[in-house]
Amino acid sequence: MQEEFVSVDGHKIRFLKAGSSENVLVLVHGLGASAERWEFVLPHFSQHFTVIVPDLIGFGYSDKPYADYTVEFFSKFLKAFFDALGIKKASIIASSLGGQVVIEFVANNPGSVEKMILVSPAGAMKHSTPALDAYIMAALYPDETSAQNAFSMMTGRDGQVSQQIVEGFVQRMRLPNAKYAFMSTLLGLKNAPEIATYLQLITTPTLVMWGQNDPVIPVKYAEHFVKAIKDCRFYQMEKCGHTPYVEAPTDFVKVALKFLGG
Repeated sequence: MQEEFVSVDGHKIRFLKAGSSENVLVLVHGLGASAERWEFVLPHFSQHFTVIVPDLIGFGYSDKPYADYTVEFFSKFLKAFFDALGIKKASIIASSLGGQVVIEFVANNPGSVEKMILVSPAGAMKHSTPALDAYIMAALYPDETSAQNAFSMMTGRDGQVSQQIVEGFVQRMRLPNAKYAFMSTLLGLKNAPEIATYLQLITTPTLVMWGQNDPVIPVKYAEHFVKAIKDCRFYQMEKCGHTPYVEAPTDFVKVALKFLGG
């Protein structure tokens, strides 16, 4: 796994890269996260794909400019990121906020994505949840106690979270402009256009995966995506919360590869 940087519209963007296949798989993280969120599944996917995992602009160790972090802003960034790396076509797995971003990206760039997996995508839920509130508080007041509490609430299994995940989150949220980008993104999500507008435009084969016990965005919202996307399948990850690729990485990879054809 290599750490690399690329200039996208004049901004320094960090990404992880692994694998040497002609087939490209891009992994897109969620709100307040970074490329590290995919660390448990990246080695498995890299046996079948060249895997590209960016820190979205405003998050992780990518630049955090003063901007309106709307879904449209992230969608345009993703297109520019693809162009900067010369990616003509790829499959994508996107989580939470990343799912909402990728939906708009795919709707606006037909033919650029071969297959798409959405993991507990944002966009349909219009209110907050206690787990999401705890996560927001951990981002605004980043310390190990608040982060541990938030991540424990987000998991659907035993509530155990590795210290590495907690410490990494706190460290990244203390970087300059990290809180600004986080809050701007929240406002951008609140004022985002109805996601149904984009869902009906998607013809890319899609798999929606959702943790059975997701307390951040409950699994009941899966129906919005499965019914609206023309070529869509659904898989519920048993005993998982908001991030099944962290909580049950082996099972997650098996289901994902079966769909992607790895």
